[in-house]
Amino acid sequence: MKRKSAHEPAGERVLAGLGVAAGIGIGPAHLHDSGSVSVPEYPIGAEQVEAERKRLADAVAAARKQLMKLKTKAGALHGPAAEEIGFLLEAYLQMLSGSRLVRGVVRRIGENKINAEAAVQAEIEAIAHGFAKMNDEYLAERAADVREVGDRLLRQLTRAPYQSLKDLPEGAVLIAEDLSPADTALLDPKKVAGFATVLGGPEGHTAIMARSLGLPAAVGVSGLLAGVKAGDMVIVDGVRGEVTLSPSEATLAGARARQEALRLEQRLLQRVAKLPSVTRDGTEIVLEANIELPGEVEMAVAGAAQGIGLLRTEFLFMNRDALPDEDEQYKMLRDIVRGMNGKPVTIRTLDIGNDKLIGGEDGESAAVNPALGLRAIRLSLKKPEMLETQLAAIMRAGAHGPVRILLPMIASSSEMKQVRGILNQVRKRLKRRGARYAKPTPPLGAMIEVPGAALSADALALSADFFALGTNDLTQYTLAIDRSDEQVAHLYNPLHPAVLRLIQFTVEAALRARIPVSVCGEMAGDPRFTPLLLGLGIRDLSMAPVHLARVKQRLRALDIDSATRRARTIMEQADPVRIAALLDDYNGGV
Repeated sequence: MKRKSAHEPAGERVLAGLGVAAGIGIGPAHLHDSGSVSVPEYPIGAEQVEAERKRLADAVAAARKQLMKLKTKAGALHGPAAEEIGFLLEAYLQMLSGSRLVRGVVRRIGENKINAEAAVQAEIEAIAHGFAKMNDEYLAERAADVREVGDRLLRQLTRAPYQSLKDLPEGAVLIAEDLSPADTALLDPKKVAGFATVLGGPEGHTAIMARSLGLPAAVGVSGLLAGVKAGDMVIVDGVRGEVTLSPSEATLAGARARQEALRLEQRLLQRVAKLPSVTRDGTEIVLEANIELPGEVEMAVAGAAQGIGLLRTEFLFMNRDALPDEDEQYKMLRDIVRGMNGKPVTIRTLDIGNDKLIGGEDGESAAVNPALGLRAIRLSLKKPEMLETQLAAIMRAGAHGPVRILLPMIASSSEMKQVRGILNQVRKRLKRRGARYAKPTPPLGAMIEVPGAALSADALALSADFFALGTNDLTQYTLAIDRSDEQVAHLYNPLHPAVLRLIQFTVEAALRARIPVSVCGEMAGDPRFTPLLLGLGIRDLSMAPVHLARVKQRLRALDIDSATRRARTIMEQADPVRIAALLDDYNGGV
């Protein structure tokens, strides 16, 4: 919570959260209470096990019916939101179809001799805990998906009431502890001013849906429900992540002025999206999109992305009890490649660290420190059959458009050589089968996110066809900072000289080896960093589709020679504060 200034009128409160969908929503508060589910727990006798399992089966059937109705309603939506919610609801349905979740609950009822509600709760917590431990913001947020499906089961089992959003007053700002993605998808942005929640993160499906709908939203707003009443005037700033309760007339006027300015800016950015991605002095810069889910392809195309610079494939492996087979992976990847209409798609192999969540052996112990354990390319090389299946699917998808293969968490040339050997064997097997596949063999790239990879970039460049700098993890590993740990998150700083030198070292190694190098971390999507990255020699930036136009607007105002001179000055500095000042001074003067 922000401190109240001496000039702030009594009653006005400004709360800090995370802005997840740009825009400003102004309107009366509508308090949404989905109602907490009280979960009873009691022992049952052996003779009651089958009856309890029957209760569970009936609850699963009812929850599936409910989701099918939602899917029908969601079919009326248009654009990215429709695809997003369609894919999500299908994933929910799969979780209710003999998945690990359902099978785990059935097992707990029999082994622990407990009622269905308690078994559901225990299984939810076990699965969600596994997701939450992962050193990946997007994957950690998938715990919310498991809880959403589990909550639907619990409501069916306990017959708990649920407050519908169908009668939401027009122009209201929705205030809630949390919102499900399904509820968010059915909000009409023409009628709802915006929403704010106590829980949630920027990578959650609720946040993704808000961005798809263009609905101003802030999540993670601590203290939101304290002191706000239905009908109170509220301002939701989805850019700054602020929620203002009971704003003064002056504050309201300022918010309305910013609201109009943002609308004007959005119209300008829509025009910018159609312009060439070229600096003021004529240097072409490639702008690509990072996507998490198939539904985001349309957003990438609409944003004039010149390709997909990072396709995370984890969605193929989520919320299931068995690994996806080659055909399933191929069909999903094929549709994405086709959707890009001939533009290149860089597909990253599985970047996950807990194989129990994707059908691994139950006897395998969880890593003490998942970030430093068996994950990403290490896991893929330990389970070569899994990697072979994924590479075969990518190769087949490559018959429908240009693809590149990106390997996460690479630390040495030997890993690159091992994968290249496996890729060659996969190609030979596909040829023997008479299958259609990418010709020539797709480029094989290394994701530079481990300091050791950056420091040995010259050697890696001899075995890699391209580099992709993952600045998020590179910063975390270099500074030994976990951004999800609130006690140290403030120390996370991509402008630390050690991080910048690793980026510089990687770029220079790539240029010497004449291989492409891109940045696909958060730095790429922040216009503040654009002149620095271009000044260091980067000519390919990949980011969330929502950031494409804003970065293009920034680079079109830049001169490469000037940016290069400022980058050289910055690289001579040892103080992060001085570096930030030099960069911000340059941005302010251009």
